[in-house]
Amino acid sequence: MSAMLGSTARRRFLRWLISMVSAGAMSGSGNLMDFLDEPFPDVGTYEDFHTIDWLREKSRDTDRHRKITSKSKESIWEFIKSLLDAWSGWVVMLLIGLLAGTLAGVIDLAVDWMTDLKEGVCLSAFWYSHEQCCWTSNETTFEDRDKCPLWQKWSELLVNQSEGASAYILNYLMYILWALLFAFLAVSLVRVFAPYACGSGIPEIKTILSGFIIRGYLGKWTLLIKTVTLVLVVSSGLSLGKEGPLVHVACCCGNFFSSLFSKYSKNEGKRREVLSAAAAAGVSVAFGAPIGGVLFSLEEVSYYFPLKTLWRSFFAALVAAFTLRSINPFGNSRLVLFYVEYHTPWYMAELFPFILLGVFGGLWGTLFIRSNIAWCRRRKTTKLGKYPVLEVIVVTAVTAIIAYPNPYTRRSTSELISELFNDCGALESSQLCDYINDPNMTRPVDDIPDRPAGVGVYTAMWQLALALIFKIVITIFTFGMKIPSGLFIPSMAVGAMAGRMVGIGVEQLAYHHHDWIVFRNWCRPGADCVTPGLYAMVGAAACLGGVTRMTVSLVVIMFELTGGLEYIVPLMAAAVTSKWVADAFGKEGIYEAHIHLNGYPFLDVKDEFTHRTLATDVMRPRRGEPPLSVLTQDSMTVEDVETLIKETDYNGFPVVVSRDSERLIGFAQRRELILAIKNARQRQEGIVSNSIMYFTEEPPELPANSPHPLKLRRVLNLSPFTVTDHTPMETVVDIFRKLGLRQCLVTRSGRLLGIITKKDVLRHMAQMANQDPESIMFN
Repeated sequence: MSAMLGSTARRRFLRWLISMVSAGAMSGSGNLMDFLDEPFPDVGTYEDFHTIDWLREKSRDTDRHRKITSKSKESIWEFIKSLLDAWSGWVVMLLIGLLAGTLAGVIDLAVDWMTDLKEGVCLSAFWYSHEQCCWTSNETTFEDRDKCPLWQKWSELLVNQSEGASAYILNYLMYILWALLFAFLAVSLVRVFAPYACGSGIPEIKTILSGFIIRGYLGKWTLLIKTVTLVLVVSSGLSLGKEGPLVHVACCCGNFFSSLFSKYSKNEGKRREVLSAAAAAGVSVAFGAPIGGVLFSLEEVSYYFPLKTLWRSFFAALVAAFTLRSINPFGNSRLVLFYVEYHTPWYMAELFPFILLGVFGGLWGTLFIRSNIAWCRRRKTTKLGKYPVLEVIVVTAVTAIIAYPNPYTRRSTSELISELFNDCGALESSQLCDYINDPNMTRPVDDIPDRPAGVGVYTAMWQLALALIFKIVITIFTFGMKIPSGLFIPSMAVGAMAGRMVGIGVEQLAYHHHDWIVFRNWCRPGADCVTPGLYAMVGAAACLGGVTRMTVSLVVIMFELTGGLEYIVPLMAAAVTSKWVADAFGKEGIYEAHIHLNGYPFLDVKDEFTHRTLATDVMRPRRGEPPLSVLTQDSMTVEDVETLIKETDYNGFPVVVSRDSERLIGFAQRRELILAIKNARQRQEGIVSNSIMYFTEEPPELPANSPHPLKLRRVLNLSPFTVTDHTPMETVVDIFRKLGLRQCLVTRSGRLLGIITKKDVLRHMAQMANQDPESIMFN
């Protein structure tokens, strides 16, 4: 009897269980069917050439941190995991600094060797540069320290002649051939293996740090090809530098190490904090200026720079600088690229020529930006852009042919700047130091007084003038070609040449007219009162500031670069004057100009928007346009949503209660809708095209024979950012900048009116500035 009762009870229980499961399946409210309570693959990711949602990334990281903190109290293992998570950021910074410093050291050594390879080869070891070759020679004398039997020019090696017309022509041809070979290899590698390895990289880095997705731009292939081709293009003698591309290289290192830690690989906002620190490490190893690197990342590159990122940037720059110093690529046991020692202070009267150099820097910056952008726009819109290899070859050939006869353009730009910065001591053999010595001079060797210029100085002056004109023209056509090309060193070279010439002019004026009232108080006969190298340093800072519009970070980089700490005031005066003059002709620096040229969606915090327009003037849909594409919370089928996605290319869709009320519920991202429907069809039985899709907690009431509904509340953003239709656009632009918004919904009394995207804001700003609004090409 009891057995019969037991079996009856079991049957009743089974019938009840089946009915409950069936009811849950019909309603879709049961936990078995709500598969989206667990995350599915690729949720939260973004498509290429789209903008990330900063607010969502911040919220996701807060949730992740909250879970780790709560779990850390459960066991020792979870506590250890929480510590590892907290220290993972510092580990990433350490790895970035080590790799960036190592790559920079290898690049410096390789460039030094390959640049000298254009002129000759070392017989004892072909991988030695000219300087290294003569170090190892026992026959090198101090007077002829650049000459040694082990180093032979190509004419000596091939035809056994070192002097004469035939030797000069042969060396000339070998110089051109090596330059063409290096440039051809570089542009071919970029074109075939990594198209993103071209250019400076800083405009794209700024755009990526603002939240834009450019897949592959920071990839491993880009890192490898940019490192190799950077050596080739700098060695070819083209008018470009390696400093900007080194920022790109360091950011590639940062992206690689970020992918090894889920904390950064799964959160685009956190990844950009790492990239900001990597940019600081890049400038640190480019110039040997770790503090300037941190300030450069803060002032010029980063979009979002919290205090935590400042500390980590400082640590990454420190490690990178230490690694570079350990490699010692310059062979002088110093970290800085252009170390100088001046023995004379500057005087107040010299501020006038310093400010004049600032004016020159601002004018040069304006000329360069406008000319380069015009040339790059012509390249993009004409057939010229279809032949990047030919363009590189032609520019390299012209550069090599014109550069070789002039000793100031033949050598590498870094060596040229170093010579222009140097003070003339008793041991200097440069033409710039060919002064007429007074035989009665009894002053110490390290305090040589001003003297009349000799023949060598006047020869150097006209050679520098020709080199200056050549650099100004050729740099305009070189920057922006399909090869890695930095702008820091060419800009500094232009300023250093102009500054050195001004410095020599002031020096000779003070020597010959020391009784003038201007010079009387600080420039006595037999005194060393003017330092031409200081003028070169100030001119370099002015021209670099005019092109990039940097101020604080520029001054710090310059005094770190040269060790000239006591000359901060002249550098500041020149940098500020340069920026004022350049801003008078246009607010954009070269990087912002290239961002606009390429149509990247970048909202610059430096731009001011003061037009009296409202959100209703910018939002879509406008009058006469089709109504806004929306989703309803519980009345659309899977097929309806799939059709809407297929027929439109919007990044997401507002969700409303119904088409009649238009009361806003939330916002659903396009990519997450696609992934959710795809995963539901694969993992959940009964989901068909006619299944109702709902975003509420409880399913809608459906007929008994209807297919299983699909709950998608998990992909819904229940707190999208909204403004009213009468919000001033000045406020809307400020909100987009400071919060990094992707889109903003426009409402009135809770009723949806329209949407404003980042692209709409950029188009409106361009239109208000009388520019082409269609120049904003990306989403």
